[in-house]
Amino acid sequence: MSSTLWTEKHRPTNFDDIRGQKEIISRISAFVEKQNIPHLMFAGPPGVGKTSTALVIAKQMFGENWRQNVLELNASDERGIDVVRTKVKDFARTRAIGNVPFRICILDECDSLTKEAQQALRRTMENYTQTCRFILLANYSSKIIDPIQSRCAVFRFKPLSKEEIFNIVDMIAQKENVKVSPDGKEALYEVSGGDCRKLENIMQSVAAINNEVTNESVYYVASAAKPKEIKEILTQSLQNNFEGARGKLLETMLSQGLSGLDVIRQMQQEVLSLDIDSRKKLKMIEKCGDIEFRMVEGADEFIQLEALLSQFALLADA
Repeated sequence: MSSTLWTEKHRPTNFDDIRGQKEIISRISAFVEKQNIPHLMFAGPPGVGKTSTALVIAKQMFGENWRQNVLELNASDERGIDVVRTKVKDFARTRAIGNVPFRICILDECDSLTKEAQQALRRTMENYTQTCRFILLANYSSKIIDPIQSRCAVFRFKPLSKEEIFNIVDMIAQKENVKVSPDGKEALYEVSGGDCRKLENIMQSVAAINNEVTNESVYYVASAAKPKEIKEILTQSLQNNFEGARGKLLETMLSQGLSGLDVIRQMQQEVLSLDIDSRKKLKMIEKCGDIEFRMVEGADEFIQLEALLSQFALLADA
């Protein structure tokens, strides 16, 4: 088996390979065809194609010279004002090699930049438009100051649909000679949540253990509880069987190595599929939100989850 990471091995090399963002890709490819792009901002959750799209733009614009004309920085590593004043500024004011009149600076996770660094970046974007165009990648565009957003064409990437995830699973399974069962496909979609990078990492991890991707192997590798296990915990607590729900919760957390936040997120998803009154669902989701906040603030995970189950049990009498 190849030692290459599948996330890199199967990274799109042209616009046709990028999945799930058809409208965005059609608009961006029109810019590239004219050999002229504005400053761009790609916002959206991880693993949906933001970095891949930026790299494809660079390769299409510059061809073989793309590495000499592109600066890639991860702003979560280098987030201070100095990196903008030195690395970015020095790169931005240097002319491109080849026919394209500008170079491209790709700033990944730029929502991690400090406010001071963003102000410095704004000036650099203004002053060196003739010699450099910026592609800013962010999970949360709300963390980017408005003056930067107004200088960019903003594209919002969305999580991949079930159909797109299944297409990627089929493509990778064929190329890597891996079998994927129908319930394995469903599990991959559930666990990845529309994140292609997470999907590929889980598939590679499962394939390293066994040549067949099944429901069991996916949940085992992803350290996630099966939906039916979470549903059983919720059902028992709603039937006022607090002891049974607590025992099942402890067993599930220990066997899968789950954190409290993992459990809360899965519970919140499964509440929506329960066959109960809508008002009870609303109250349960509200309780999940309260407990999640307490955990993030540092409260003991298991005590908080017990408190959550007790709240659910009290709803049984409501």
